[in-house]
Amino acid sequence: MSEGRVTLHIDHLVLRGIDPLDQHALVDGLKAELARVLADPATRAGMQPRRTPVIRLGRMAMQPGQAGARALGGGVAKAIGRGMKA
Repeated sequence: MSEGRVTLHIDHLVLRGIDPLDQHALVDGLKAELARVLADPATRAGMQPRRTPVIRLGRMAMQPGQAGARALGGGVAKAIGRGMKA
């Protein structure tokens, strides 16, 4: 897919143990990194047009505070990018 549009819908994201005060930072990190990952030609080249109903990311470590939440969001986005290529 060198050209075209990538549409990604996240219907459900389970975040256990995230402080409600850090949720916005996590979402901001997720959105920013997803935009970067999905704009990368190398990532897009490996994608196949299809629907992926579930991508299980497993456990991911999080450092405390908003910086940790933002970094976790970025890590989730990278894992989603890898899952879309698999």
